[in-house]
Amino acid sequence: MAENMNKFKDAIAKNDAESMHPRQDPLMALYQDNPDKAQIVDHAITRSIKAPARIALYTEVVPNKGDAYPVGVHQAVGGLSDFSTPGDLLCAAIAACLDSTIRIISNRMGVVLKELEVAVSGHVDVRGTLRVDDTVPVGFQKLEIDVKIEPETEMPQAYLDALLKGAEQSCVVLQTLKHGPAVSVTRLNPDSIAQKSAA
Repeated sequence: MAENMNKFKDAIAKNDAESMHPRQDPLMALYQDNPDKAQIVDHAITRSIKAPARIALYTEVVPNKGDAYPVGVHQAVGGLSDFSTPGDLLCAAIAACLDSTIRIISNRMGVVLKELEVAVSGHVDVRGTLRVDDTVPVGFQKLEIDVKIEPETEMPQAYLDALLKGAEQSCVVLQTLKHGPAVSVTRLNPDSIAQKSAA
């Protein structure tokens, strides 16, 4: 994890003054002419190396690129809440996506940001997941997102509102939650998993 953070610091220092126009404009033109090339696949996988599968309170998840993140179980459903829970990671994904989208749009518009903070709170009634009450849906009942945007130079609040609205409409994770994609869950046998990992 420390090695990854050092790599992150180096990347920030290297790309501090990077403009998104030369990075995105050719891609936007490419995707307009070749829609198929705009199709990408993100992924993450859990594994049972440091946290054996027999242990109920912990797992580890590995995103597309990066280190494994330890994941715990919330105390509200019998866990210890000693590590980030899946709900925390969902909130983190929303916050990271919206934050990144605001940064990109600001950069393209020539708005230099002094400070940016996205805080996400997810509210869930755990009676649903514990099957205590079948009338309670399983899942988050409410998500609250608070965004603090402070530009380097003063500008009208309406401008900042428009910036946030545009970012909200372009945020992949947020729009996924609002509109919901097709979801499939498939149980793989050990041979299938090995073949998929090797591919």
